[in-house]
Amino acid sequence: MPAETWSIAELAAEYDVTLRTIRFYEDRGLLTPERRGTTRVYHPRDRVRLALILRGKRLGFSLDEIAKIVDMYDAEPGEEGQLVYLLDQITHRRTELEQRRRDIEETLQDLAEVEARCHADLNTLRNRQAASS
Repeated sequence: MPAETWSIAELAAEYDVTLRTIRFYEDRGLLTPERRGTTRVYHPRDRVRLALILRGKRLGFSLDEIAKIVDMYDAEPGEEGQLVYLLDQITHRRTELEQRRRDIEETLQDLAEVEARCHADLNTLRNRQAASS
């Protein structure tokens, strides 16, 4: 029974990405479709890799990090090493995001304080103007 394959257009439609995006991942060596003349033929391995690449991008990993994680599956130290590395990267990414969240919360608090002072100063200014009229 022949393995299921996909065209570049089918993968692009399934994952809602452009053909250019898939070609870019090919150029970076992340995807390696079979070539039949000028036609690209994607196998299940390519489809899984594309899904992993897109998930990695959503999680904020760089393409270099994604490439390292995805490529580890096929090389030493294999799947276990891949998972250990991925867990380390997740911890690092989570730490970065939590710091960003704290920074955003602090900035929002600062903005609220400045906004409240501006409203108070504006009210004081308007009251003075009304009293002098």
